[in-house]
Amino acid sequence: MDSSAAPEMEMIGNPHTRSSRGGWSAAICIIFVEVAERFAFYGVSGNLISYLTKELHQPTVAAAKNVNTWVGVSALFPLLGAFIADSFLGRFRTILISSLIFLLGTVLLTLSVSVFPPHWREALFFVTLYILSVGEGGHRPCLQTFAADQFDEDSPERRKEKSSFFNWWYVAIVIAATTATLLIIYLQDNIGWTVGFGVLAGVLGVALAIFLLGMKKYRKEGPPGSPFTTVAQVFVAATRKWRVDETRSGGDVYYGDQKSGALPHGQPTQPNARILGWTNQLRY
Repeated sequence: MDSSAAPEMEMIGNPHTRSSRGGWSAAICIIFVEVAERFAFYGVSGNLISYLTKELHQPTVAAAKNVNTWVGVSALFPLLGAFIADSFLGRFRTILISSLIFLLGTVLLTLSVSVFPPHWREALFFVTLYILSVGEGGHRPCLQTFAADQFDEDSPERRKEKSSFFNWWYVAIVIAATTATLLIIYLQDNIGWTVGFGVLAGVLGVALAIFLLGMKKYRKEGPPGSPFTTVAQVFVAATRKWRVDETRSGGDVYYGDQKSGALPHGQPTQPNARILGWTNQLRY
């Protein structure tokens, strides 16, 4: 096992850390990051056409095209973020790095509408928009899953807590989006763009601080590895073994270092691993 991933895996597999980490006390810190991210994203996107047309003097058609392009890119980046989290960094590190990138983007966005000279503002504004897209790409695929990791599926009490938690999770998202749409757009239209974007940066900074305060409470998993590698292994194994008859009864099926006959189906051979029961279907 990669030494960099070992400490994170121990947090899941060790019985002591199972009981002392995770749960509501850890998950609530993750909610703040999700709320801040949704608040910032809708605070930027909700009034973006107005900024492009009124401040950067773009035609409405060009402004709408630029907004749609940015939203589309922001929706695609999570595919890359999920791959990086699963293959290299793990969810916790991906969220932390993405939060820093997102915070940097909102700070630069605030500076671009206030401090920098007018002839630099348009170029810097678009650069910062796509910095936000990169941060969005790490947040979206990892935050909700990382929150789910905090509730142990083997505990009936924790499963019930998880169900309750995600009810509040979606309530928090709706509140964040609604508040951003009403409050931030009001500040941008009536007080100034600097104040509107500055509030977003402040909220993200507070959420990141809360997330870091919960570091010792989180249940963390190391990166499970590239999904493409796993898929390729399945096809290679199926191609090489499609004529094998010895495993038809399930008696010679191996799980790690143990035979299926010595291991009840469904029991993990290592921490955080689950075994699928043997069947006589889909042999190839």
